[in-house]
Amino acid sequence: MLFDKYRYVVVEGPIGVGKTSLALRLAQHTQSSTLLEKPDENPFLAKFYQDPSRYALATQLFFLFQRGNEVRDLAQMDLFRNSTISDYLFDKDPLFARLNLSDEEFVLYQQIFQSLQLQAPVPDLVIYLQAEPDTLVERVRRRSQPYENGISDNYLYRLAQSYSDFFYHYDAAPVLMVNS
Repeated sequence: MLFDKYRYVVVEGPIGVGKTSLALRLAQHTQSSTLLEKPDENPFLAKFYQDPSRYALATQLFFLFQRGNEVRDLAQMDLFRNSTISDYLFDKDPLFARLNLSDEEFVLYQQIFQSLQLQAPVPDLVIYLQAEPDTLVERVRRRSQPYENGISDNYLYRLAQSYSDFFYHYDAAPVLMVNS
C-alpha cells in the first residue's frame, strides 16, 4: 500500500472485530502514527453496560468530545507528517447514539455531533472489518475487559447489523471490506 497516497487510514468495525490489533500492526509496518480509542478513559462506560438507559447519553457524549478533540489535529495534517492509522471513524459515532439513546437524547446528540463534525478530516481509506455476530460474542467474552462484561449478545448482534447498514451507505471515503 502506498502510504504517501493513504495518509489517514481508519480501521473500523464492531466491538471485538480486531480494529485495534490491525491498526497497531499496520502502523508498526508502515511506521505511521496511531490514533486509538481510549475506552478505559470513559468513566461512564462500565456503568452504561450495567444500566444503558441511565448512562447512554453521558457515555456517548464523553466519547464524542474525546474523539472530536483527537481528530481535530488531523484536519491540519501537513506534507511532512507521517501517516496516521486510527481504529475509529468519527463519522460512525451516531451509529452508537442511534442504538442507545432515546429519541429526545438523540436529537440533542445530533446537534452536538453536527457542530463537531466540521472539524473531522475525511480518511483516505477506511478498512471495514466484518465478522459474524457469534464470532464477535466469542471474542468479547474471551478478552474479558471489565467494562465489556455487561455487553449482551443481543447488543452485539444489533451493533453488527448497524455497522453493516452504515457501511452500505457510506461514501465519504473509499472502503476496503475485510471479513475477519
